[in-house]
Amino acid sequence: MGRKGGKRHLKRKPAPEFWPIHRKEAVFTVRPKPGPHPISRCIPLTLIVRDILGIAKTGRETKKIISQGKIWVDGKIQKEDLFPTGLMDVISIPDTEKSYRVLPSQKGLNIYPVGKEEAGFKLCRIENKTTVKHGHIQLNLHDGRNMLIRVKDANHPEEDVFQTLDTLKINFSNQEITGHFKLSEGAPAIIIDGKNRGKFGKIVAIEKRPGQKRRNTLVTIEGSSGNRFQTSMDYIFVIGDKEPHISLTEAD
Repeated sequence: MGRKGGKRHLKRKPAPEFWPIHRKEAVFTVRPKPGPHPISRCIPLTLIVRDILGIAKTGRETKKIISQGKIWVDGKIQKEDLFPTGLMDVISIPDTEKSYRVLPSQKGLNIYPVGKEEAGFKLCRIENKTTVKHGHIQLNLHDGRNMLIRVKDANHPEEDVFQTLDTLKINFSNQEITGHFKLSEGAPAIIIDGKNRGKFGKIVAIEKRPGQKRRNTLVTIEGSSGNRFQTSMDYIFVIGDKEPHISLTEAD
């Protein structure tokens, strides 16, 4: 009888390039379990604890630390060592009082330290929205969350002010929406994919072409140094209204 369940390992050569592993020192590495982020857009929690933060030296030590509940992800204890951490996830270590946020970099993804206030919320992009029973609005976010927006009148849903690719600010303490940032000119944004991945600035222009899909629209970003670069709207992640609500490192 064959083995049941998913595999815990993955060959190093086809693993995502941004994973912090040596390609030739061993054949296999860990495989993230199915979760809120696909394998191509995540870093297994084991690699973050062992290879990036250096808290442990071996996989066994890493698994023990995580299983003891010493690592938090998005405000909750995470005991799964193969949990896939992805874009905008917040990793906290209460024992050291340090927190980190997963952000796009030129290579793919990386983690950056954040303060105590920033560790209490997360930014989520709206990937899709649907109308459910009684006319309520369900927002499908980039990390697998579903947020229900209740409306008083289904024929005139005044509460429905959300649009796909807008960003929501979610508080970890009560899991409620505390901010809504529209994808519009003047809003600060970061590029999450493509050749300009990791760069950020303010949206200065949004190209509009009749008949073109909205996600394929070209958006122009201006960095702090005055450099401008274009990318597809599908690669834009709004991070505030007028100013960024998260800490960023210069990438342009």
